[in-house]
Amino acid sequence: MTKKIAVASNDHMGLNSQVSAHFGRCPYYTLVEVEDDEIKRIAIVENPYYSSHGQPGQAPNFIKQQGAEVIIAGGMGPRAIEFFNQLGIEVVTEAGGRVADVVDSYLRGNLKRIN
Repeated sequence: MTKKIAVASNDHMGLNSQVSAHFGRCPYYTLVEVEDDEIKRIAIVENPYYSSHGQPGQAPNFIKQQGAEVIIAGGMGPRAIEFFNQLGIEVVTEAGGRVADVVDSYLRGNLKRIN
């Protein structure tokens, strides 16, 4: 089974990036495609709403356009969580550290899922 995970990231170093404390104010998203719990592809995209934060719902819609089924971040407000829920995207918060470690923790079921 293939799944695409978006991780709010502080930099553009892929799996070595640090997870951002807030999904909407991060400069990058690291997109991790996983198949059978194994990382297959990684892409890094700039957050187009980083400096302006955009209108409500724009960042969740951007994540949906990237094909992500999961968003992982250090934190997220209730309104953003609601947008993601409406889009059918799983929300995982209270994550920190390197993207690689966070994705591994998610795959093992060790991170807090909101929906």
